[in-house]
Amino acid sequence: MHLVFNVALAFITVASVAHGYQLNDLSTYANCRAEPNTTSAVTKQYRTGDRIDVRCQVSSQRVFDYAIWDKTQDNCYVTDYYIDTAKAQYVAPYCLYHGSNPGPMVDDYRYKDQCDDVDPWNYYICQCVSFVAQRINERQHIYFTNRFKGQEWGNANTWAVAARNSPNVTVNLVPKRGCVAQHSRSALGHVAWVHAVDYQNKMVAIEQYNVVPHKYSRDVVPWDAFDYYIHLDECH
Repeated sequence: MHLVFNVALAFITVASVAHGYQLNDLSTYANCRAEPNTTSAVTKQYRTGDRIDVRCQVSSQRVFDYAIWDKTQDNCYVTDYYIDTAKAQYVAPYCLYHGSNPGPMVDDYRYKDQCDDVDPWNYYICQCVSFVAQRINERQHIYFTNRFKGQEWGNANTWAVAARNSPNVTVNLVPKRGCVAQHSRSALGHVAWVHAVDYQNKMVAIEQYNVVPHKYSRDVVPWDAFDYYIHLDECH
């Protein structure tokens, strides 16, 4: 049986109204870079007193334990560590996707060539939890880390417990597009990203990492291939 899922991809159109901020007291200047990382080219430099309009934000390379980067009015990126925004949460639209839209089914994992290092969300790279953490940050506009809402999410086998102990997070047996599928049927458990749902036949299309060691894969499986479905926002 072949299942066909029609997924409508909706990209954010960044609002014309930006958010004005300045440098915090941690630095007198900040480099604005072509990409959200410390190795890309510096295209502008902001100094104390400059107005910085944050058009959108993205989760990328961690700088002093902050993984958010701010895209400015000059179409370059400054680490949020140096901007006087509310730390550890988004204050502007996400630069890529918004809400529970699952986005394209594609291997766009950012860290595939850095396996076994630590990602910006405090997970080991190329593990299922790291891939899903990226999906949550980039597709749900949720700043998710291994310490989300004060809980230690840990390995995949403890995600359902952490979710139940987190306010405004739902754990149930019903999948929806853009939620997290979880099971504890192996030593460390497994999590995957739900891309689409066939409610009539009770099947889910998922994306995942590390079922094939350190590799991306996709599959269509019955609902009960997973123990629980974790819904991190009110859209679910």
